[in-house]
Formats: sequence, C-alpha cells, structure tokens
Amino acid sequence: MNDGTIDNHEVAKWDPAFTKQVIDAIGPLVKRYFRAEVRNVDNVPAAGGALVVSNHSGGMFTPDVFILSPAFYDTFGYVRPVYTLGHYGLFLGPTEGWLRRLGVIEASRENAAAALHSGAVVIVFPGGDYDSYRPTFAANKIDFNGRTGYVRTAVETGVPIVPTVSIGAQETQLFLTRGNWLAGKLGLNKLRSDILPVSFGFPFGLSVFFPPNVPLPSKVVTEVLEPIDVVAQFGEDPDIDEVDAHVRSVMQSALDRLSRQRRFPILG
Repeated sequence: MNDGTIDNHEVAKWDPAFTKQVIDAIGPLVKRYFRAEVRNVDNVPAAGGALVVSNHSGGMFTPDVFILSPAFYDTFGYVRPVYTLGHYGLFLGPTEGWLRRLGVIEASRENAAAALHSGAVVIVFPGGDYDSYRPTFAANKIDFNGRTGYVRTAVETGVPIVPTVSIGAQETQLFLTRGNWLAGKLGLNKLRSDILPVSFGFPFGLSVFFPPNVPLPSKVVTEVLEPIDVVAQFGEDPDIDEVDAHVRSVMQSALDRLSRQRRFPILG
C-alpha cells in the first residue's frame, strides 16, 4: 500500500481550476435538467479525510457525481478536493487526462487511502455498475452486491463514513434486468464485468447496454446523512460485516423516507 502522501500519482493530478471550470459549465445544466436537490451537504466534515458512501443510479449516464460534487464545492470551496473512485475502464479512452484532473481516480484501496490521508473527501459507490443498473422495480433498494472494502478503508485510514442516498435517477429509463445470466453465457467475467444490462428508453427503445438511451429528466434528490465514526461506535477492531450492515440499514431507512415523499415517477 502506498504511504498516503499527496505525491501519489493518482491524487496529485487533481486540478482545482480545471475542476471549477468544468463544474461551472456543466453543473448548472445537470442541476436544471434533473431539477437536482442536494440536502445536508454540510454533514460532510469541514476538514480532514471523509469517505462518502453512496448508492449509484442511472446506468451509463449516472448523474450522481455531477450533482453531489458541485454542491460540495459550493459549500466548501475548491481548497479540498473531492475524489471519485472509478472503474479502470473509464481510463482507457481519450478522456483519461480530463478525468484525473477532475479528481476521478482508479478504484483501489491504495488510491483511496492516499486521498483520504491527504485530507480529501473520497466518494465511493460500492455497488458500482451492479447498483447503477438495478431494475427499476427495485430502484429504492440499497444493494452493494456484498462489497465491504469501503469499511476496511475507513477503519484503516481513521476517517468517518458519510452515508449518502440518492433517488430519481433510476427513473431516467426503464431498467429491466442486469443481465447477469447473459453476461455469464458470453464470458464477460473475463473482462471484469458480470452484467449485461437490458433497458428500455428514448430514443432507441430496447437496449442491451448499447445503444445507450438518453436519460429522461427525472427529478433527483440526494441527501447526505450524518457521519459514522466507525471506531467510536464499533471499537478498534470492528466486525466489518456488522459495520456494513449498519451503514446499509441507515441508508435504506433514508431512501425509504425519500421514496415515501416522492409523489410521482420522473416528476418527483
């Protein structure tokens, strides 16, 4: 594991001026399109490392980061970076350099630890693509697919977990199935993918991952919950599964509450 300094090649590439430029250009468009609302962003500690743990929604065009990050920077400024852990596949295209300047770093416990030790905020979506392609009829279920590495990262770096929930993006199209069985038949696990999602939307109708449909303008509400000090609450050597179950329970309760407040799909 790296020594946790800001010289780590991943975290050192964050460019605050470039990040502000992109957020100023894209953030208002995303906020307006999804009528996005972020609640209680000040629950993120104002200083020191913090691990923001969120559900992931919206398939390929998930708006999560471009809704949450602008709210953070609007509140705290561009002094402390927000890093987002991303799948390695994001860095295979021509936008790799831009993504790294925006604070997207390849998902690994080493990179997360380096960023957290530097005092930054790190956003992690433990469920990843498995979560973002969950069927629409299970849209309001917190499901990390058994992944608990985020708890170990928080314990080892001594930072709080900041649970965050979002609702609405899973209504941007009709997500029918993750397609696990189809992915298995085609051997996609060799490409580090165990899903081949099937959805229905605009303008292409039925889509088996491609062609990607345009997200409908569903209202998205994101709520940042109170931080969890894992060591203070569960001890110096906590049961990882117990902590994970608690985090998911807190998030599920909040998501259920947001769901009860939602009157109509898409409209919010």
